[in-house]
Amino acid sequence: MSGAFIVFEGGDGVGKSTQVNLLATFLARSGVDHVVTRQPGGTPLGAKLRNLILDHGHGDVAPRAEALMYAADKAQHMHEVVSPALQRGAVVVSDRYVDSMIAYQGAGRALALDEVALVARWATQDVRPDLTVLLDADPADALQRISVKDRLEGAGVEFHSRARGHLLHLAQSDPESYLVLDARRPREDLARTIASRVMAVMGR
Repeated sequence: MSGAFIVFEGGDGVGKSTQVNLLATFLARSGVDHVVTRQPGGTPLGAKLRNLILDHGHGDVAPRAEALMYAADKAQHMHEVVSPALQRGAVVVSDRYVDSMIAYQGAGRALALDEVALVARWATQDVRPDLTVLLDADPADALQRISVKDRLEGAGVEFHSRARGHLLHLAQSDPESYLVLDARRPREDLARTIASRVMAVMGR
């Protein structure tokens, strides 16, 4: 069985981490070799970049600097985690990937979408997910679940609404590669739907 690259996308507070963990549990019970990771982060270098990006204490970060830090995280992540796992035939489950960078640093920060996408694709050697699970919810509702917000989570509803709109646009542009789900559905129901689609992607 060849490896598969499964990515979870969606706004902050929609339950991505919960569904990533539930899918990982399902894969473990099914005897599937898998790796769980997140972006930004997921590598020692990425953890430092994550702190630089998200910590309020670093002051006003220029949108282009923010985008380049995300790109650096993704390049290291691809080199250290994703590519080796896929090459050995494992399933990689990632909490966020390129779409988040395009949506947040492009649409959210009002940078040129094509330029942000070009940098993101270059950083990741244009490796595309086999499936992107997009958990969708109204940012105004989802952000209320986060009591202590990092720098990105606290960027405001308008910022998050622009990012959400572009994530949905990306999914609509390539519907066969996306599974768009209402994040308000019961988490067990979501987990079953996701597991079924992942198994189909794996040919099982």
